[in-house]
Amino acid sequence: MTVATPSKSAGPFVVMGVSGCGKSTVANELASLAGGIFLDADDFHPEKNKAKMTASIPLTDEDRWPWLDGLNRELKVRNAGGERVFLACSALREVYRSRLAAELPELRFIYLKGSAELILGRMRGREGHFMPPVLLASQFAILEEPTDAIVVSIEMPLDELVRGILAETNLL
Repeated sequence: MTVATPSKSAGPFVVMGVSGCGKSTVANELASLAGGIFLDADDFHPEKNKAKMTASIPLTDEDRWPWLDGLNRELKVRNAGGERVFLACSALREVYRSRLAAELPELRFIYLKGSAELILGRMRGREGHFMPPVLLASQFAILEEPTDAIVVSIEMPLDELVRGILAETNLL
């Protein structure tokens, strides 16, 4: 596990990475163990975005801006209310992360890093998700790895990965 910034905070947190890396699983487990709220950014997508992805059409930035702005508003409201939030969101580009973090200086990113081969295998094994494996290459193509995030290898077992994040963020 590598850390690009030594600061600790109580959140909010965005668990980020390409589709299939385990964002929802990790964010949900973190929320459960740290007494927080789990949110999945996919639940905030409008139906037109989900329809595009289901049809194997990558989203454009114009598709993403209102969605990201809505997520930022949700994070601000919950943060102002004192809730510790763990949001699972791809946040693949720096401009997306900046949009999510607007007026939230305490927001921290947790980047789940893994190889395309490992993640593709995971995606092929899951059922009922609107994001098809064929779009994984487009996600890696636009991925700008963060320089200011907690970086975690998804090759670790889930419990070890989560314990490491909780220790790093002082949430144990």
